[in-house]
Amino acid sequence: MNGEQLLDLAQRMARTLTPGDLDHTLSRITAAAVEVLPETDYASITVLHGDGLLETVAPSDDLLWGLDAAQHELRQGPCYSAAENSVHVVSTDLAHDGRFPEYAAAAVAAGIGAQAGISLFDAPRSRGALNLYAHKPGSFHDLATIAELFRHQAAWAIDYAREIHNLQEAVRTRTTIGTAVGIVMERYRLSDDRAFAFLTRLSQDSNIKLRLIAERVIAATRHGS
Repeated sequence: MNGEQLLDLAQRMARTLTPGDLDHTLSRITAAAVEVLPETDYASITVLHGDGLLETVAPSDDLLWGLDAAQHELRQGPCYSAAENSVHVVSTDLAHDGRFPEYAAAAVAAGIGAQAGISLFDAPRSRGALNLYAHKPGSFHDLATIAELFRHQAAWAIDYAREIHNLQEAVRTRTTIGTAVGIVMERYRLSDDRAFAFLTRLSQDSNIKLRLIAERVIAATRHGS
């Protein structure tokens, strides 16, 4: 792929990978992979959580639920390896790939001839990989440069979505605590500062986050207790 083609691909990615909330962004990443990346018939995202739990996110086709589940169960396959080791893993011919014998047999039986896993993010609590699937064996031979370009664009969109999510969560938390402070002020005839101190002490004594304490106060009020 020459420089002009790469530039065109980058521009198409920028148009297609529109950031939004996290769920929207992850769905756009897999849809964009099928639309933009050569030889890609299907795409999904594998998330490996800190506790070892594997999760499939935003598959472009229902076929991928079973294929991803097989990789998760067998702990092998391009997608699992990419998420586990934060690397790019390509299998251009699954039928003859000795690295993933059990999974490859299942994938080929489902009509998948080639597959790639592209590391998307490596966060403190989770790792993520973009999974690419192709019917045709021999696909993804020239994926390296394109994969890195796509990964960069996708990582930017994910970072933006996380920032928005964190801001929204902060606003929700502040609103929840403020509501609980108001309830305590009214119930116990306390000032703003003393009501907040009361909730903080409950949080510290019970070793429960202040937001959860606030939610319990609000819920108890709604139930009349």
